[in-house]
Amino acid sequence: MATLLPGVTARRVPTARLTVNALEVAGRTGTPVLFVHGNVSSSLFWQETMLALPSSFRPLALDLRGFGDTDPEPVDATRGLGDYADDLAALVTALDLAPVHLVGWSMGGGVLLRYLLDRPSTAASLTLVNPVSPYGFGGTHGLDGRLSDPAGAGAGAGTANAEFVRRLAEGDTGADSPLSPRQVLLAHYVKPPCVPAHLDMLVESMLSTRTGDDHYPGTSSATAAWPGFAPGDRGVLNTMAPTHFRIPDLSTVDPKPPLLWIRGTDDVIVSDTSLYDLAHLGSIGAVPGWPGEETCPPQPMVAQTRAVLGTYGAYREVAIPDSGHSPHLDQPAAFRAALIDHLTASRR
Repeated sequence: MATLLPGVTARRVPTARLTVNALEVAGRTGTPVLFVHGNVSSSLFWQETMLALPSSFRPLALDLRGFGDTDPEPVDATRGLGDYADDLAALVTALDLAPVHLVGWSMGGGVLLRYLLDRPSTAASLTLVNPVSPYGFGGTHGLDGRLSDPAGAGAGAGTANAEFVRRLAEGDTGADSPLSPRQVLLAHYVKPPCVPAHLDMLVESMLSTRTGDDHYPGTSSATAAWPGFAPGDRGVLNTMAPTHFRIPDLSTVDPKPPLLWIRGTDDVIVSDTSLYDLAHLGSIGAVPGWPGEETCPPQPMVAQTRAVLGTYGAYREVAIPDSGHSPHLDQPAAFRAALIDHLTASRR
């Protein structure tokens, strides 16, 4: 099966940190726009968006370490999303892209927040697409991201479904289980009943995810607090644990490139009622033993993002109706209109 769409090329780019696989649209020499994918995916998820950008832009997309065809270097979760942000910076330097427009989806949005704190002058603009909360994924409550447990219980690699991880590792392309990558994509990446174009390619992209302690999902540690596990210090899901990844304030960023936040209104992954937040699942009786609202309330992921972006100052929020976690797939026309408008207005 072809994984590259007509007009898209791939090359492996040596950088100061690792060799990064990067996609480009052949023949484009305009203003660079670099796309960063989310968890359990790769650059392939961005191809249709890349091809749809006006010819005045030069679209690129990278595979993060451990995904796609980039070197599978181990992930140090204690740096939060720092490994990924530094890899991104190394590619920007290697290809001399700065100032570059950056677009990050889901975990990739968190990578951009980390990147923004350290290198704001190299970004022409930022677009966050259903980004992970600035307080990570799971284990916090309130708009200020307070830890529900000091150890981060209920967050990190322990939240991964073992059957999904097994099917991912075995390269399952089928549709016989709700925990197959294909069915997870159709149920949670996009809003049903959407069946995105090039579905087989997207499944192959998911299956490029490296699994194990240094990759997805990572390591976990035991704790007495519900639900019995806390984040480890290696692997993908622990990079977004609130004990490792916390960005409470963006007010000190200088300069502040234009920032757009795009979200699907029906996202079930990054949500104030996320189906991947064990505290929310406990509150609706889907996970036993939940200690209650006072001890372990659900994480208000969207509200936390809005509160932290408020410390940045001028940003724009676009909520796309009838869209899930991947508006670039299930509502591509609305997504592209918002993105192109932002990119055009942000040109230096």
